[in-house]
Amino acid sequence: MDATVVDRESVGPDTFTLTFETPEGFEGLAGQFVRLSGAVSGESYARFYTLSSPDTEDTFEITVEVAEEGGPFSDYLADLSAGDEVAVAGPYGEEYYDGEARAVVLAGGPGVGAAVAIAEAAVANDAEAAVVYRHDGEPAHAERLDALVDAGADVTTLGEGDDAFAAAVDDALTNAAGEGVFVYGFAGFVETATEAIEAAGGDPDGAKVESFG
Repeated sequence: MDATVVDRESVGPDTFTLTFETPEGFEGLAGQFVRLSGAVSGESYARFYTLSSPDTEDTFEITVEVAEEGGPFSDYLADLSAGDEVAVAGPYGEEYYDGEARAVVLAGGPGVGAAVAIAEAAVANDAEAAVVYRHDGEPAHAERLDALVDAGADVTTLGEGDDAFAAAVDDALTNAAGEGVFVYGFAGFVETATEAIEAAGGDPDGAKVESFG
């Protein structure tokens, strides 16, 4: 299916969001992901992006980080503007917010998109939310993270070299019934996060985990 871009916004250094008009029949949940595809200089590309909007009722959003290793397709997405169309498939993924009474999201780097989506979905559901976000350089989605704090969520942001991550996870986890733990990031972060969950007395096997490879 094709989705039409309705907005593009910078949300941090080399990071932007694309908001699409939701195609008919498309229903996604916070934490799921979609596949975007297109042709750049005659070559076909397809990449997966986690939803960074709490719902997909009228529009849905993804967060894109433009990095050297991202290749031509990230640059292609960066050049899109309102009215452009992109081929979208999905949504995919079984790890999403499903009405948990408390959502604790551990996010590394580009995992922040899923973090704000899940935390906002929890807040909209009158549930508790906590985010522990490790980033390199300046954080992305700072305005939405601040808004989550204003809404009563617990948000901790840590630089890549900060050794307080395990302590922050310990503070965020209550291990109470009804608490859901979510982990989004690259493989190295996922390993660090699951170790921190276990050290905090949680169940890493029970966490909802999406590794970006």
